[in-house]
Amino acid sequence: MLVSRRPRTFAARLDSRTASTPFARHLLRAYLTALPTGDHYADTAELLLGELVANAVQHSSAPPDRLVEVRFSVVRDLLRLEVHDAGAGRPSVHTAGTDEERGRGLFLVNELAERWGCCPRSGGIGKFVWALIAPALATV
Repeated sequence: MLVSRRPRTFAARLDSRTASTPFARHLLRAYLTALPTGDHYADTAELLLGELVANAVQHSSAPPDRLVEVRFSVVRDLLRLEVHDAGAGRPSVHTAGTDEERGRGLFLVNELAERWGCCPRSGGIGKFVWALIAPALATV
């Protein structure tokens, strides 16, 4: 009998710096490679994870020596992404002007994720932002 096993939750702590964003996407690609249908999540998940990590690094009020944690898991066929940071502020969606180069990250998360939100971390320090990603329909 062949038993299909899914990877369990993956978690990694990364430095709170800009270079952690592409590394987090690399870790997500490796995680998704182990899933039989991981490629159905890949494009949207990598984009949204990049935005969430970039926001945690750039906008967190936490001291610069604090780490950012990423977590990935599949829950009822939805990919759950979490980005934890020690900052106190809660993210909100803003509408960026046409001439602004930044400020669209959470707009993309809001538009492309099935759901997303922000919760306090256990222990009372910081928060985590989560997003649920539905698999893309396979194209023939």
